[in-house]
Amino acid sequence: MRTIDGGMKSGSGTIVRYAVALASLLGEELRIQDIRAKRDKPGLRAQHLKVIEACQEMCRGVASHAKVGSREITYAPKERAKGGEYRWDIGTAGSTTMLAQAVLPLACFAERPSELRFEGGLFQDFAPSAYHMQFVLLPLLAQMGIRAKLDIIRPGYVPRGAGIMRLEVEPVNRLKPLVLTEQGKILDVRGIALSSHLKERKVSHRMAAECRRALSSRGCKAEIDEIYDTNSLQEGAALAIYAETSSNGRIGSDQAGRVGRSAESIGRYVAENLIEDVVTGAPVDRHVADQLIIYAGLADGTSSYLVPRITEHVEANLWLIEEFLGAKTKTQGNLIMIEGIGFVR
Repeated sequence: MRTIDGGMKSGSGTIVRYAVALASLLGEELRIQDIRAKRDKPGLRAQHLKVIEACQEMCRGVASHAKVGSREITYAPKERAKGGEYRWDIGTAGSTTMLAQAVLPLACFAERPSELRFEGGLFQDFAPSAYHMQFVLLPLLAQMGIRAKLDIIRPGYVPRGAGIMRLEVEPVNRLKPLVLTEQGKILDVRGIALSSHLKERKVSHRMAAECRRALSSRGCKAEIDEIYDTNSLQEGAALAIYAETSSNGRIGSDQAGRVGRSAESIGRYVAENLIEDVVTGAPVDRHVADQLIIYAGLADGTSSYLVPRITEHVEANLWLIEEFLGAKTKTQGNLIMIEGIGFVR
């Protein structure tokens, strides 16, 4: 049984999510101790339990002590992921994308194609947005050989959730390394300004207009689609933009709406965040930087890519693939280098 210290580095729930996913992928028994030990509310939270349950379902796994507040769990997968159709309802506005990112590696190496349906929150603070996963993460993973398609069926926001997205994944035999060591030129900037039941207040237009204005002041033009949705079960809004570079890089920025946060402030924030990452010369953004690490650790060959900065999540994921996969990692300034293990389905 492999033992992982859940309090290492940032001590975040990311360690729990990816450790359980990797154990499922490798067919190894796992013990995680000191789960989220450095957090104000240590131990498992509901969103981490949902990841464990999803991995259990895909691999017929068995978990012990898996409940809210647990600081130690054991987990053992019983078979390889076979693929097929799965449905998961978080039951709250909890992040569907965090769950999707945890089970995506299993679907990539499953025996047959997978259709994964998630219900919960699609747009909220402190979690990747569905648009970021759709337009930034998945296109970058496509360069590694992953064929995955994300569709948003119904938007979901805090506090009600009830958003729905569908992820279709084709199996891959092995992953290619990712090499993105320079940004190149910014080819274009695109985005989506989404609001639900807020057409009378012109929220989508106001977010997009302010974002365009802020980008234009820095010499950058953007094409932003303005969408007014009526399918969501509550009012809500989200703005996401992404830049494509001549080196095949993707740099994204987004923010969800909330009470007291104006459409104009969202537009400015999203534009400024994008510019901050672009001026570093990196071909990827600060958020996708850590999301790519698991795949680089599994890839056949050495991945190297430049990031805006080395964050706590980057450090935690680098540590995890060293401990769990035996991958060799190195950072040189803001350049990440990962010698993958060449995992084969």
